[in-house]
Amino acid sequence: MSADEAVSRLESGMTVGIGGWGSRRKPMALVRALLRSPVTDLTVVSYGGPDVGMLAAAGRIRRLVAAFATLDSIPLEPHYRAARERGAFELTEVDEAMFLWGLRAAAHRLPFLPVRAGLGSDVMRVNPGLRTVTSPYEDGETFVAMPALRLDAALVHVNRADRRGNGQYLGPDPYFDDLFCEAADAAYVSCERIVDTAELTKEAPPQSLLIKRHTVTGVVEAPHGAHFTSCAPDYGRDEAFQKLYATTPWPEFAARFLAGDEQAYQAAAGEAT
Repeated sequence: MSADEAVSRLESGMTVGIGGWGSRRKPMALVRALLRSPVTDLTVVSYGGPDVGMLAAAGRIRRLVAAFATLDSIPLEPHYRAARERGAFELTEVDEAMFLWGLRAAAHRLPFLPVRAGLGSDVMRVNPGLRTVTSPYEDGETFVAMPALRLDAALVHVNRADRRGNGQYLGPDPYFDDLFCEAADAAYVSCERIVDTAELTKEAPPQSLLIKRHTVTGVVEAPHGAHFTSCAPDYGRDEAFQKLYATTPWPEFAARFLAGDEQAYQAAAGEAT
């Protein structure tokens, strides 16, 4: 399907998980399609990058669940920061490992999983709804009971996929995209290129087949669909454009780059840098 077709299945008020990590392999073509849609009032679950920054700046987020929001080479996502400082959305901030265990719990259809991360920190103070659990075995150790991060929908981007929904990463890290898909009722996978199933193991070993078709609802072919984040080894982060994004007031950036469709964005981004 197209990015717009995938986003047309989303509804306001949903909980949407967005894969990738910081400014790495984010499904930005799907995020841009989401920004073109009327969908709003979202709970967004993400290891945050410009996906969070754009959706926050556009006023689409009601609640954010995240471990951070960064552009990597720019430590704090500036549009996220501006939206947070003006109180534009509710924030649930947890440790990275807690976030991971929340995805794992949802993927396994468990209500929570015990984790040591967060103990002895202000995570428990700023999230008063979190609970602890005591081991039923003789050690009696106390853990944080990290609740499942159940998702109505997940958006992820990979290097290659086939039409059935098998997704392959070719870079250095899977970024937990498989867990986002498994934790969701519906998952939409964008990719740099759709290939025949047999080709998926010609470029890389079977271990690179990260996403399994039974967890995927739709596949979107989106060349340069992670821009301006990185999608190694296909391309690196567009640092010049990322700097432009970070230093441009949101209304100006949106009017210049997001007023048209994906083709218009790619053309404008190419001219800008």
